[in-house]
Amino acid sequence: MRLNALDWLNFFLADVRGGLGIYVNVYLLTRAQWSQAAIGVVLSASGLIGIITHPAVGAFIDHTRAKRALIITGAFVLSGCGLAIIWWPILPVVLVADIIMAALGGVFAPTVAAITLGLCGQEALPGRLGRNAAFDRAGNVFIAVFIGIVGVVYSQKAPFYLSPLFAVLTTIAVLSIPARAIDHAKARGLDSDASHHAGSPTGWRVLIRYRELLVFAAAAALFHFANAPMLPLVVQKLALANPGWETGLTSAAIIVAQFASILIALLVTRANVLGRKPLLLLAFGAVPLRGGLCMWSDDPSWLLVVQVLDGVGGGLFEALLPLVLADIMVGTGHYSLARGLVGTIQGIGGSSSQAVAGYIVTTAGYSAAFLTLAMVASAGLLLIIVAMPETTPSSRGSPC
Repeated sequence: MRLNALDWLNFFLADVRGGLGIYVNVYLLTRAQWSQAAIGVVLSASGLIGIITHPAVGAFIDHTRAKRALIITGAFVLSGCGLAIIWWPILPVVLVADIIMAALGGVFAPTVAAITLGLCGQEALPGRLGRNAAFDRAGNVFIAVFIGIVGVVYSQKAPFYLSPLFAVLTTIAVLSIPARAIDHAKARGLDSDASHHAGSPTGWRVLIRYRELLVFAAAAALFHFANAPMLPLVVQKLALANPGWETGLTSAAIIVAQFASILIALLVTRANVLGRKPLLLLAFGAVPLRGGLCMWSDDPSWLLVVQVLDGVGGGLFEALLPLVLADIMVGTGHYSLARGLVGTIQGIGGSSSQAVAGYIVTTAGYSAAFLTLAMVASAGLLLIIVAMPETTPSSRGSPC
């Protein structure tokens, strides 16, 4: 029962967790009449401020036993921020709302991953995380289709008005997971088997001595610098070339990527057999290929098909992230803190690239922006090839 509830939590949290960002971008461009450069600067600045909080949020997730309440509160606060942006699309409101939304980005995925680890344990984690990712992507597809139809028929503001509904559904799902079923020692990466005493967390400074963690964080920063602006740039091109279809085409781009993500997430369930590094190479290799292909044509059909690589790259990386970190941080008691640290580093890459990509589009066009992003992604791929070791543990567990 608790695992079925975890499925539905991932399904409904898909909208709350990541569904508003791209619609904010398109809304500001096409309805509030913001320029690409202004959008890039504001979203980059707010994102950078918000993601600085991620390590502190991660440490709190490790410490707190109120993980379910944390998800519920965050869902409704994020929905309120989205409504504030469309009601008052002026600089101070958008900046503050997006800072809060960026900070909340460090709450949802790490808390769900911690709950999953607390329910299933380290050995069964690959299968369960793959299932989490599949339900999350399925939720994105459903929500994107639903919002796309409502947005075209009624209003481009539909994603923002529907977000509170999905926050309510998220609340029902998370409360269906019994609080007592979550082992909070396991959830932070400590052993609490009946035959062992749960260890004490190590000092947080141990994180900077983990070479694998530092390499992974640096590669994640390059990955997100290259990957984060690609979908916004694609949907900007689609929206500007097809007025009146902004929300529908944005949803179509998301749907294509999420369908690919559902299939690719199934590979993560086999990560104990396939290994983590080959899957990381596949994820990192998809990004420069996607950037190169986006340069070739402005045709909507072509650009939508290329978004399959978003599912292969971004979808696979996001599914692997909590698994690789669990491998590296096992026994430290700082699983979510490490997630927050990596989240801040990769977030700096992703947020700063919004301003860079916006400037390049303004001065040199979309093709130049895609080429630059592809080159950065290639650097991340090279770092994984040269410096990232395999992290798969020798033990194997039964599926959860």
